Amino acid sequence: MPVADAEKIEQFVEHLWLHQGVSDHTQASYRNDLKQFSRFLSGLSHQGLIAVQQSDLEDFLLQRRAAGVSPRSTARFLSAAKKFYQFAVKQRWLLSDPTQRLARPKQPQAIPHSLSEYDVEALLSAPDTALAIELRDRAMLEVVYAAGLRVSELVGLRFAQLSLTQGLVKVIGKGDKERLVPLGEEAVSWLQQYLRQARASIHRDGGDWVFITNRGGPLTRQTFWHRIRCYAERAGIRSHLSPHTLRHAFATHLLNHGADLRVLQMLLGHSDLSTTQIYTHVARERLTSLHQQHHPRG
Repeated sequence: MPVADAEKIEQFVEHLWLHQGVSDHTQASYRNDLKQFSRFLSGLSHQGLIAVQQSDLEDFLLQRRAAGVSPRSTARFLSAAKKFYQFAVKQRWLLSDPTQRLARPKQPQAIPHSLSEYDVEALLSAPDTALAIELRDRAMLEVVYAAGLRVSELVGLRFAQLSLTQGLVKVIGKGDKERLVPLGEEAVSWLQQYLRQARASIHRDGGDWVFITNRGGPLTRQTFWHRIRCYAERAGIRSHLSPHTLRHAFATHLLNHGADLRVLQMLLGHSDLSTTQIYTHVARERLTSLHQQHHPRG
């Protein structure tokens, strides 16, 4: 990859971080996508990212399709490319944006996997709360399910974000956007038990992190995901799981019990209502299943 391309990619990624608050994960994905495109251009003896035409981008997309790259990954590359070339025009590296007329590939709407209310109860009850670490995990599971947090939001939770007297958590979501979410009595109760009985025995000085490891720092997302899988196995849950399974369950169960879609959008921290609407498909499938199971002519 040409040095000039690498430098411009880094300038672009730094711009995303400084001015748009883009997450580390998205920064890494965009950087990798643009480096792949730069290497593709180098293989064509091309002058680099700043000398491209729309046809070069179309050729790269055709190559990705032939290689079996998913539409979701292609859409992410296009997002990276469009933002990069918009930035490039503002920096006057080039006069026009070669991505301006590129159409985004249509993606099938992915239905998030959820758990039944019975399975959620089994999962929440799986930790042995006589053990300090597992009492911590029970509190974490309760908070995720009660507030619909992303795993990154949960493991990064600090005391300044909690108000146990009011039963609220201030969540710092994507793009550093804040939202206030109720915790509910059950989650508050388990949080209080963890803080009184377990946190100090896990580590004496955990700083201002709410959930800590025996080294005193916060858990990683990967560690918490591993522990969810262990508890699911212990509870005998065979359903598909993902790191956000309890977040999906939070959304689905609220809808099943009559929550308003706009309220759910606020609780989940979605900037676009269309992102939240996907949960209506899950709720509809659940209603259809219940109808078939219980209606005499189902």
